[in-house]
Amino acid sequence: MKPVPFESDATIGSLRPIIRRNPLDCQEVEMVEAAWGLRARDPDAKPFKFIRAEGRTFPDHRCLVPASEFHVTNNGRRFRVTLDDGNFFYLAGIWQAPVGDWPLAHAVITIPANIDVLTYQERQGAVLLRRQNMAWLDLTESEADLLVPLPPRSFNVAPLGRDRRTEGQAFDNRQTSLAF
Repeated sequence: MKPVPFESDATIGSLRPIIRRNPLDCQEVEMVEAAWGLRARDPDAKPFKFIRAEGRTFPDHRCLVPASEFHVTNNGRRFRVTLDDGNFFYLAGIWQAPVGDWPLAHAVITIPANIDVLTYQERQGAVLLRRQNMAWLDLTESEADLLVPLPPRSFNVAPLGRDRRTEGQAFDNRQTSLAF
C-alpha cells in the first residue's frame, strides 16, 4: 500500500482504503475499501464525512485512514500539509457496516488544528503517527492522549494552487473554508 493524499473535499461515496480490525476475527487487521461518509441515523439527514472528537468516545468501529498529506483551503487557495519528517501518517476514523443500500463507510475524527495548520483552518483530522496506529485500533492508549494536535513544527505547509470551486470568488479572513 502506498499512502495517497487525503482529499477532504472528495465526494460522498468515493472509495478509499481503511485499516481496521476484522469484525469477524478481531485478531486480524485488514485493509478494506470503504465509502467516504457515514449514513446518519435519521434517514432524512445528510451523510457526514467528519465527526468532532470533543465530548465523544469511540469504543468500537475504529479505523485508520492512511495518508501521505492532507489539503486545506483558505481564502480560495489550497495548501498541502505533510509531516515535517516526510513520513506518511494515519487519520483516526470510525467505520460503519453496510446499511440497506449504503455500503461499508468511514468518517474522519476531527480535533482543533495544530498551530501549524491553525493559520489556515480551525480544525483538522486527528493525525496519528505510525507508532500510534495499533494504540488507536486496540484502545491501548486513552483517546485523550491520541486525539490531540501534534506539537508545533510537526507539519510543513506549502501552496498547492487555487481551489477550483472558489476560482474568481472574493473572500475575506472570516470566510475561511473549514474542511474539517
